[in-house]
Amino acid sequence: MARQNCSRERSFPGAFAVRLLLVSLLLVSLVAGSGHAAVGRSADAVEPTLETESDDAAVLELYPDPIRNGDAGEYVLVRLPEAGNWSLSDGDSTVPLRNRSGRVLITPDPEAISGNAGKGATVVEGSLALANTGETVVLRRNGEPVHRVRYTETTEGERYLPAVDEWRPRGLDPRPPIATGPANATAFLLPDSPDVPIETLRRADDRILLAGYSFTSKRVTEALLAAESRGVDVRVLVEAEPVNGASARQARLLDRLADAGVEVRVVGVGASRFAFHHPKYAVADGRALVLSENWKPSGVGGASSRGWGVRVENGSTADELAALFRNDSDAPDTRAWTAFRENRRFEPIPAANGSYPTQFPAEQVTARNVTLLTAPGNAESELIAAIDAAETRVDVLQPSLGREDNALVRATLRAAQRGVEVRILLSGAWYSAEENEALVAWLNDWADRNDAPLTARISEPDGRYEKIHAKGLLIDDDLAVVGSLNWNENSATRNRELALALHGPEPVAFHRESFAADWRGGSGAGRTWLFAAGAVAAVLVAVLVATRSLDFAAVEKWEE
Repeated sequence: MARQNCSRERSFPGAFAVRLLLVSLLLVSLVAGSGHAAVGRSADAVEPTLETESDDAAVLELYPDPIRNGDAGEYVLVRLPEAGNWSLSDGDSTVPLRNRSGRVLITPDPEAISGNAGKGATVVEGSLALANTGETVVLRRNGEPVHRVRYTETTEGERYLPAVDEWRPRGLDPRPPIATGPANATAFLLPDSPDVPIETLRRADDRILLAGYSFTSKRVTEALLAAESRGVDVRVLVEAEPVNGASARQARLLDRLADAGVEVRVVGVGASRFAFHHPKYAVADGRALVLSENWKPSGVGGASSRGWGVRVENGSTADELAALFRNDSDAPDTRAWTAFRENRRFEPIPAANGSYPTQFPAEQVTARNVTLLTAPGNAESELIAAIDAAETRVDVLQPSLGREDNALVRATLRAAQRGVEVRILLSGAWYSAEENEALVAWLNDWADRNDAPLTARISEPDGRYEKIHAKGLLIDDDLAVVGSLNWNENSATRNRELALALHGPEPVAFHRESFAADWRGGSGAGRTWLFAAGAVAAVLVAVLVATRSLDFAAVEKWEE
């Protein structure tokens, strides 16, 4: 998967008549479609992984276009239910698989196979030469075709999965949502409680696995170095190419960690599994720390952003996070920091240094159940299902919503249509103000036209924080979601994201109290403006919302 273009797209007036027609059609379709009951995937419609439930003989995956020169490392993985006179052919050559059974990986370059390819499989050297322009591969038994697979143009560095007719980066198999049971937890806010993440790292005795998008916190660096010096196994995993590249500050701090013996790796080298590695979490012994904020002064340092966080004390959640960390750290698109940073330049970026009062101290809460959600794969569909099941109230806290027609926004509109009270609070940061003002206007106008109990606002921090960077969701009195998932298509389908869904009234009560305070400081800008300006202004707002969207890169670019 190629790295995504990090530039922020903007639209400017062009052929106005054509645009006006397109906008009119869009508005008609949105109004007409607002009554549909189901958008997106259901809660149990998780993408299938590599294996299927069938025991039939089948071609499971093909890897015809590796990144390596000369396509070294290409392979075909098959499943043979029992020993027999099997063979595999690509039309030009045939590889005999007599008396083979189970998972069998056929490759002309056994030594070039790395990562999880063929894990648990018998490797057979064969002279297949898979074409990058398309190929038909046939699995036979006793000379008779059993499974025939045809692929067309390849995608470099990705493997083809016939069962789902999909090209998928190596190392990426969507994970199901994982319930880890009841837990005691510490719910906290940023910038109010920056000591909670630091304290969590300082208390570790055995292991620290820290994953993030960017890393520029000196305090976190010192905590990790101290842990390493007392014998804790410390590992760090960050995004290789954050928007505008890694900063000189990040390079210096990661150099310090690597020089001290900390294993530092970066995600996103070569054929990447994700557009961005964007989760923010740490495993400290048996504790799982999940945040909406980056490991930098503006985030965990409490110097800028409104963020949500939770530290879960049950070991099951920590172990599942550790498994995710190992999977992402060991994949083919990761590199050691020391090798990655060679011959690279890093630009200076000033760090945030704000100071904000503690209005909401951390609080001990009990969750009836904790569910680990990840993207790509299950986070979006699970949240949509939860919103669709809401009965009384939905509160959304986001930097931006991307576009008004994304699946998560549609779910909130459906909730409001059936009488659920919906509140959406967006950031007022300068880089998102224009897009968010237009979107708030559209949402409030939609609510008025549909007589729906939905209200959207722009936040007004009033000295309590600088900007919203949290990605929070509260449903009824029973579900609080904390994590890194932005409500836009890029985040939900292309980034590695992580969120915890905490079931129970206590996590919801803590975050709803802070949400209410942030809401009271919010602005309802847009509701009266849209009507006062008349129909022409309404069309202009619709044009703005329809043609411009604040993408992931724009939000991340200005986090400091």
